[in-house]
Amino acid sequence: MSSISELYDVCWEEMRDKLRKWREENYRNSEQIVDVGEELINEHASKLGDDVWIIYEQVMIAALDCSRDDLAWSCLQELKRQFPDSHRVKRLAGMRLEALERYEDANKLYDSILQDDPTNTAARKRKISILQAQGKSSEAIRELNEYLEQFVGDQEAWHELSELYINEHDYAKAAFCLEELMMTNPHNHLYCEQYAEVKYTQGGLENLELARKYFAQALKLNNRNMRALFGLYMMAGRGKKENKCSVKAVEEMLESMQITMS
Repeated sequence: MSSISELYDVCWEEMRDKLRKWREENYRNSEQIVDVGEELINEHASKLGDDVWIIYEQVMIAALDCSRDDLAWSCLQELKRQFPDSHRVKRLAGMRLEALERYEDANKLYDSILQDDPTNTAARKRKISILQAQGKSSEAIRELNEYLEQFVGDQEAWHELSELYINEHDYAKAAFCLEELMMTNPHNHLYCEQYAEVKYTQGGLENLELARKYFAQALKLNNRNMRALFGLYMMAGRGKKENKCSVKAVEEMLESMQITMS
């Protein structure tokens, strides 16, 4: 019997460790989180200690992604009981209202948070998310710009703004946002690749040369970045006029980085 009990303990500990790993690595594998997390909190909540609260939050957010309002609601109720005055829990309640498309109610909740704490960045960003969900891109862009005037170091906000500008085909402003990101995190291969894609889309010899340079930099930082490699293939097919972007130039650059085109 003792061996069965030990196996049972290992099982729930593995589930707890899985959830922790997914949190730390920012995995958005919501279905898996729901599968593992629901069993863990239903069967082993009493064993989790203080970890149970962050797990309730993690499972709730995943449940919203999976349209599991029943699970999200039960997690939220547990968090409310433990932290009745928490702005973080109020934000989670607002996210549930968003998932139910009760945007006006969610906005009121976020406004109440901001009234108590005007510097609450999470609540401000949730209000911007509501504008995006409602298809109000221009208003979302305006609000994000105002937000970044106060919180200039928020990389997530800069990236979101670049995506909004791309959707609006305003590539010059999208490029500016990505330049800000590369200044603060020059070793992020995804920022380099996205900047190259924007410059490629803008066109013109100068922009194409920048695109080639940043596709190459993205590959140098991560030689498994297939979008960057594909971007270089695209550069090689632009024709003879863009001499610096010729097939030969691309092959020489790849060879210098020990990446073959075969």
